Amino acid sequence: MTWLQIILDTEASKVDEISDILTDIGAVSVTWLDAKDQPMYEPSLNTTPLWEYTRIIALFEDEIDTKQLQISNLPPYQIQTLEDKEWVRVWMDDFHPMQFGKNIWICPSWHTPPDLQATNIILDPGLAFGTGTHITTSLCLEWLDSQNDLTDKTVIDYGCGSGILAITAAKLGANHIWAVDNDPQALEATENNSKKNKVEKIITPVLPAQLPEHIEADCILANILATPLINLASTMASHVNTNSNIVLSGILQEQTKDIVIAYQPYFEIKEETEQDGWMRIVGKAL
Repeated sequence: MTWLQIILDTEASKVDEISDILTDIGAVSVTWLDAKDQPMYEPSLNTTPLWEYTRIIALFEDEIDTKQLQISNLPPYQIQTLEDKEWVRVWMDDFHPMQFGKNIWICPSWHTPPDLQATNIILDPGLAFGTGTHITTSLCLEWLDSQNDLTDKTVIDYGCGSGILAITAAKLGANHIWAVDNDPQALEATENNSKKNKVEKIITPVLPAQLPEHIEADCILANILATPLINLASTMASHVNTNSNIVLSGILQEQTKDIVIAYQPYFEIKEETEQDGWMRIVGKAL
């Protein structure tokens, strides 16, 4: 069968109303996208902000009577016809093995790793954040590749998402990793991905409140956002040994100063690395 795709741009204040109209006349899905290349980095807590100009894409079965669109008081719109495809295959074809540093590869399960001697992490795209495609994840993976002697180390991956950093640390020799996230979906994804990579025995997914107070890590990886990183500075410091490394990411370049101020009482800042406006900050516990 074929599908009809209705595409229109509108102001943020009208998105809900228009989406409801499209749903009422039979849309099987409604998607919101940025219409004007407006970045949105870190929303306030408990908010779901929209772009000032938002693109709405509604998908309809081809039997829809387009006259319903004409009488629905919609802004100007385009209609596109989509041929039916094996969408799962199309989706899978978009994901390929990715290399980070010299020796780390993130590979979807349907691909053979390009280098069987490398550190290969099997990871399929899913609901939880973190498949290596975002710069902040890439920055952390590249640091792990350059500091890859984690033999017999205890690691905390704070904000574990898909578990990508925890699994990489495990494959680089860490003897135990505490994978911390406040999203139960992320913990489930980490557990499932750990099993795929046969490292589930040394990775413990936990909510923040479940991380034992006595745990002292040799390395903390925290790829989250600036505000929670600042709020967690003393908590992070309570979970490190002397000379432990801490790797912070998820930080915009203009937020660097605030992060450094928050962490300097507990860590000697050793490195500030920028890539495309995002930062990796590395410190060593005092």
